[in-house]
Amino acid sequence: MNIFRYNRIIIVGNNGSGKSYLSRELSVITSLPLVHLDIEFWGPNWEKPPKEEWIKKQTELISKEKWIIDGNHTDTMELRFEKADIIIFLDINRFVCLDSVFKRLSKKRSDWPQYLEEKLDRGFFQLCKGLWSFPKTRKHTILDLHKKYHYKPFLVIESRRKMKKLLNQWRDEKDKYINPAL
Repeated sequence: MNIFRYNRIIIVGNNGSGKSYLSRELSVITSLPLVHLDIEFWGPNWEKPPKEEWIKKQTELISKEKWIIDGNHTDTMELRFEKADIIIFLDINRFVCLDSVFKRLSKKRSDWPQYLEEKLDRGFFQLCKGLWSFPKTRKHTILDLHKKYHYKPFLVIESRRKMKKLLNQWRDEKDKYINPAL
């Protein structure tokens, strides 16, 4: 797959599936600007923006010519599906995702606002509950949007091994697509 022909990429998947990791690596490989939705969404003390404000913010983000956007925010996901050139869906096993979520607990993350901290509290357990119910809830939203936008490329990555293989392939192909004269 020639990832270099796409200028607007969204990466969706379960909590802990590797969306932020993949988006960071892909941004380096493609030189596309990266947007982590959680940084744009969360205010101090985990405050959520009003829905109209959140829609306006995303409309501004997706109006740009080039981007990689990682994150679900399911209630507004269709905005991004509509504008994306390709959708990458990380359909990673729940146990792998749960392990990742626990490993990143209390670590500073580049995909979160620096004034927020994930800790073992009620919010964390709600995140884990959402992670566990993903196949019966948010995954259906992603697949329904895929059906609606069936004409858009939709890449499913089911394992970390496949993700690493694709990243290595894209790294190897980078010079060929970025500097075709080489």
